[in-house]
Amino acid sequence: MEPRLNWKRTSPQIFQTLSRLETLISDGSLEPNLLDLVKLRASQINGCAFCIDMHSKDLRAHGESEQRLYALNAWRETPFFSERERAALAWTEAVTLIADGHAPDDVFEEVHKHFDDDELIRLTAAIGQINFWNRLAISFRAVPGTYEPAHHETAGSA
Repeated sequence: MEPRLNWKRTSPQIFQTLSRLETLISDGSLEPNLLDLVKLRASQINGCAFCIDMHSKDLRAHGESEQRLYALNAWRETPFFSERERAALAWTEAVTLIADGHAPDDVFEEVHKHFDDDELIRLTAAIGQINFWNRLAISFRAVPGTYEPAHHETAGSA
């Protein structure tokens, strides 16, 4: 598979703007692993191999279990996710598949029980952002497999 074009190099201002939005989203109180779970789930729905590769690697680098990664696309059928994560994943699916129900009230009410207003805005922005990244990566055929997560120190590391 060959990329169609290098959109980051062709339009660096757009890439930089999107990257700044990523920083604004992550500067709040949302847990990094939660954000990556949401990004991975939306990428699974959209079929974005590049982003699936990226966010699964980021989650592993942050200590996420293989069991939860493998079960993510069937999260409703497992006991592996907290109520907060389950609400975020349901909201992710509703927002990613917005035409299939227009973010139903019951899904909103459940997610709003677990996230304050600022967190909910950041979560929704993260979902919108990953959907946009997915569209760029899929449209321009970003090649998966080359992404390497930044080094993160874990407990017990020097």
